Amino acid sequence: MGRVVVTGAVNVDMVVVTPRLPGPGETVVGGGVRTSGGGKGANAAVAAARAGARVVLVGAVGADATGAGALAELRAAGVDTTHVAELADRATGVALIVVDEAGENQIAVGAGANAHVGALPDGVLDGAGCVLVSTEIPDGAVVAAVRAAVAAGVPCVLNPAPVTAAVPALLDAGAILTPNRGELADLAARLGGVDPADVPGAARALHERSGAAVVVTLGERGALVVDGPGEPAHVPAPAVTAVDTVGAGDTFNGVLAARLADGADLRAAVQAGVTAASLAVQHPGARPAP
Repeated sequence: MGRVVVTGAVNVDMVVVTPRLPGPGETVVGGGVRTSGGGKGANAAVAAARAGARVVLVGAVGADATGAGALAELRAAGVDTTHVAELADRATGVALIVVDEAGENQIAVGAGANAHVGALPDGVLDGAGCVLVSTEIPDGAVVAAVRAAVAAGVPCVLNPAPVTAAVPALLDAGAILTPNRGELADLAARLGGVDPADVPGAARALHERSGAAVVVTLGERGALVVDGPGEPAHVPAPAVTAVDTVGAGDTFNGVLAARLADGADLRAAVQAGVTAASLAVQHPGARPAP
């Protein structure tokens, strides 16, 4: 398999399962608290490694017990953490997650050390087959990573989760964009003149604006691919019973990057990502056991 460079957040997830998601100002009581590894960068890195890629993660954790545990878990999954900084004056990032009985979730993230991730280190792109960038890190680091990958001629996947100011600024960069429906609507609203509710139309408009492929993840409906003229391609997902959708998008992006690094064409890579995400949602946690 190819070599994947991932830059993004490393968090510890604290998850509570409740009968339903709380509304504004509402308290909903659930069961126990489950703690596990998280962060979009780390989750995707683990997914790529499990898909067989050689994975290097660029990120940051605190020089604390939580960070040490996160790094140990990543290494055990086969992720090279040489370029994950351990910061003495920052705490490791934490995600507070509520999951309802249907598997839907709400997430609030305390960035901690993730707010201090910098540009890709010199030489890290040597031999890379794909670069995967997520946006839970500073905008400057996102822009630098995407620009460096494209300048080096390495395929780059930009997962705009969340949509930050860096994403519209990178529409001309040539990175493959992988928004979900909500993120696509956000980007469409920023483009103007596009109906955010029209998923195929918004994806087409984004592709025409960027000149690069757009892959919209659709949850249980799979994904939509716009990578040239003609109608968007729908990649269906197998029918499964979702237990927990936390991290499903990260799994998709990690496997997508792994397949691209191995030389697969985009639609085959998307199909692999959709299949992997469908397996992931059948188990609790952002990184279900392999």
